[in-house]
Amino acid sequence: MSNGVEVIINASAGGESAPEDAGALERAFAACGLEARVAQAHDGEELKEFAWLALERDARAVVAGGGDGTVNAVASQLVGTRRALGILPLGTLNHFAKDLHIPLELADAARVVCEGHEVSVDVGEVNGQIFLNNSGLGLYPHIVRRREKLQERLGSGKWPAFFRAALSVLRRYPFLSVRLNVDGQEIVRKTPFVFIGNNEYEMESLDIGARRCLDAGHLSLYVTHRTGRLGLLWLALRALFGRLRQAKDFDALCAKEIRVETRRPRRLPVATDGEVTLMTTPLHYRVRPGALRVIVPEDVNREP
Repeated sequence: MSNGVEVIINASAGGESAPEDAGALERAFAACGLEARVAQAHDGEELKEFAWLALERDARAVVAGGGDGTVNAVASQLVGTRRALGILPLGTLNHFAKDLHIPLELADAARVVCEGHEVSVDVGEVNGQIFLNNSGLGLYPHIVRRREKLQERLGSGKWPAFFRAALSVLRRYPFLSVRLNVDGQEIVRKTPFVFIGNNEYEMESLDIGARRCLDAGHLSLYVTHRTGRLGLLWLALRALFGRLRQAKDFDALCAKEIRVETRRPRRLPVATDGEVTLMTTPLHYRVRPGALRVIVPEDVNREP
């Protein structure tokens, strides 16, 4: 195997640290002893195509540069192979990179690819589509789709468009009637949202939204009962004060498989790592333990 890496960059990555040209990336890797072949993709299909082509080449690793959606697109081609994924967190939120303790500065992230070590992490899957962070039904995918339309129509930034979209969707506040089968346990809910994570999320205190590990081999399920707008705000306050799990109108479970059914087969918007796809119910979620190899910093625990 060569000492080079295949680097795939989302040309429209949302972070301010996105490099202006391939030369900046080549220099960042050359500084720590690796030759980088850089490809710039302009949409999700190009990201996957470049990742597939990268697998055909004799490279040490395939590196994704962008946000969580970009990392997902590249990782989807590496799942189940032994080729390692490197990450350059050039997006807006970079949840997956943060949970793996990958630094956000370009030069430091490149150095992790050069000097770090490989670990195996779990991935989630819904109807054949993988997710590295989470999948959502209900309010969140509606907000994402509305945000995208606002960005296209008004040309506004991601965060202003997101807040406008959230206010618009919360005014309508749609409910979703679902039957959940969670490792054989049946739950019926009318709810504003269903959230399914790859491994367990911290849902209380100021660490809300982080994960302590990505290799425990299970999914996490979070769903409210029929909760109005004020009830949702009350749940958020309970989460901040560390008392969310005591709430009677909130379910938090771990499982290896989750099945989501509606009253009749229907197409629902489903968010996976911030990207929205229409899927036909029932939805079958499962965890794929250790299915992805990722390069992480030296001080992150090694595999036994």
